[in-house]
Amino acid sequence: MLAAPLAIDVRRGAIGSLGTVLADRRIANEGRIAVAVGPGQGSQIAADLDLPHCEVFKVEGGSVDVATELGKKLRSGAYEAVAGIGGGKTIDVTKYAASMAGIPMVAVATNLSHDGIASPVSSLEHESGKGSYGVTMPVAVVVDVDYVRAAPQRLVRSGIGDAVSNLSAIADWELAGREQGEPVDGMSVTFARVAAEAILNRQDSVDSQDFLTALAEALVLSGMAMSVAGSSRPASGACHEVLHAIDQLYPGTSNHGELAGIGALYAYFLRSRYQGEGESRLEDIRACLLRHGLPVVPADIGLDEDQFARAVAHAPSTRPGRYTVLEHLALSDDEIRRSVGEYAKTVGR
Repeated sequence: MLAAPLAIDVRRGAIGSLGTVLADRRIANEGRIAVAVGPGQGSQIAADLDLPHCEVFKVEGGSVDVATELGKKLRSGAYEAVAGIGGGKTIDVTKYAASMAGIPMVAVATNLSHDGIASPVSSLEHESGKGSYGVTMPVAVVVDVDYVRAAPQRLVRSGIGDAVSNLSAIADWELAGREQGEPVDGMSVTFARVAAEAILNRQDSVDSQDFLTALAEALVLSGMAMSVAGSSRPASGACHEVLHAIDQLYPGTSNHGELAGIGALYAYFLRSRYQGEGESRLEDIRACLLRHGLPVVPADIGLDEDQFARAVAHAPSTRPGRYTVLEHLALSDDEIRRSVGEYAKTVGR
């Protein structure tokens, strides 16, 4: 069943609606509200809000430990709800903490770097790297386009890579349905596909308010697709296996959305090269990434072909039990190295 947010507000000046959202008695009956803010714009927004009775907690980093500590504070303070204000790390930490405390959470996004804004998943760092944790999705989402425009443009552009990677994730899910008999949820697929298609062929850019609104809505819709599916399946396939492998093997390489985009492009290259399908999607995704200045080949993210090939070989182990084009082809290490070389020549032409 879809656990849709009570409110989704994406526009200029949307931050002004936060007080009204938090006053909704379905969220907080007595007004005991906590606000978790990240560095930068999160603190600025919290200072500008007219919420005299809320308590503000500063979130430093995006680790499980930080999220657990915040969850303890929310639980011990008997708060009715929490608003997480900031980028992806702050929202992921707040989602996890809210789930731990058993209270509703409102997401206030200051950038559009990935689809975690409204998803039922928190991506958090731990001593061995980074992991994904199931959480309750936000009851409301607020995206103020003015604050998004003030964020570093690279973070905004990276959300494009995460949105269009849905197409690769869907292809993998449908492959698992054909080959493994895995159930595929049609509504979830529709949400994820519409989110990707809304961005794929647009000719405007992050300089356009209309584009930012469309991107915000696409990322929220991706989160809703995952809620329908009960997992990250509609938005995470081979693209995200490669992403997580790079995160584990080469920490600090690029960011989530950029890696999701290049992972999706490589996955479509494999489908085109070994299965004779998806060539038009390969070209569409490549054109989209290039149009927005996103990476398309290993060198664009500071990796050589051998490093990227090592990540591809490691990728299936990041999501045990998930069936994608990588598990389906089961390429040897030598075949992976050859495919990466061919990919770099074909896509980087």
